[in-house]
Amino acid sequence: MRRSMRPLPRLRPARGAIDWFLLAMVAVVGLASVAPDWGRSDGVLHLGTVTDVGVFLLFFLHGMGLSTDSLKAGATRWKLHLLVQSCTYVLFPLWWALWSVLLGRHISHDLLMGFFYLAVLPSTVSSSVAMTALARGHVAAAVLNATLSTLLGVFLTPLLVSLVIGASGVLGQGGVQQLDVGATMLKVAQMLLLPFVVGHLLRPVLGGFFSRIKPVTTVFDRGVIVLLVWAAFSDSVADGLWTRHGPQLLLQATAGALLFLLPMLAFTRWVARQMKFDVEDEIVAVFCGSKKTLASGMPMAKLLFGGSAAMGVLILPIMIYHQIQLFVCAVMARRYAARS
Repeated sequence: MRRSMRPLPRLRPARGAIDWFLLAMVAVVGLASVAPDWGRSDGVLHLGTVTDVGVFLLFFLHGMGLSTDSLKAGATRWKLHLLVQSCTYVLFPLWWALWSVLLGRHISHDLLMGFFYLAVLPSTVSSSVAMTALARGHVAAAVLNATLSTLLGVFLTPLLVSLVIGASGVLGQGGVQQLDVGATMLKVAQMLLLPFVVGHLLRPVLGGFFSRIKPVTTVFDRGVIVLLVWAAFSDSVADGLWTRHGPQLLLQATAGALLFLLPMLAFTRWVARQMKFDVEDEIVAVFCGSKKTLASGMPMAKLLFGGSAAMGVLILPIMIYHQIQLFVCAVMARRYAARS
């Protein structure tokens, strides 16, 4: 128990970082809405090339931060890991399939595909572990589940996106655009998996240096995501994002995010208690099984949808879901932490 409480003092700076991060994302969405030509992928700032380099370095840093010792410490709880990964890659897509049948005809095709993209994303790493520590849960198990989810997501997310969104297409200026499964997997391997593996292999040599500059790498991590959001919305606004959809799009995306998050939080807690997990493992199941990553989701979206004018709509659900999950899970974590 004492070990899981040690990270608590580190959470205050993280909350401050989240505040500027949220403000920066709102700012670039506003800037893209009034001056889309500035941030277009092929515009004056060449954000397409800049973000390509940023994504490569981002996953290099993710690999550098992968701790083998932490993974070994949480490896024995296989029932917990099975529950978390099943929620992430099985239950979320099934939940999307149910609601797409019931409500799909009432929302735009691209927003519906955006919710599918949300459903097949891996869990978060940093915030899942931070919330687990704050709630006094099993930190090592949270690290293992979040990391395993990220590794599986490098393969499963683009595969599922190619099969479902690739089959139905996304809309752009030239009509419906299809995704090629083989080309998508190769692109993901080159831009995400390769730097991740290289970063982890170099961890024994460079890990100490990068741990000392952790605040700098955290700012870089968030900065790359902000640039990706700026480029994505600039491209989409230039293609008529707001003229075609308007405020109704934001309302639908927010309602859909709540429709995903709240039932998943309740379900993971209920299943954990039915499986008679102790409260420390229940915390891991709730926080790791219900979260979705923006840090990996944005770079993947650039690779999967970068050529589509619909990308701004496709990433909107994960942008909103990310902010709501941080707020709701922070409240839940403090309630867990208050237990005797």
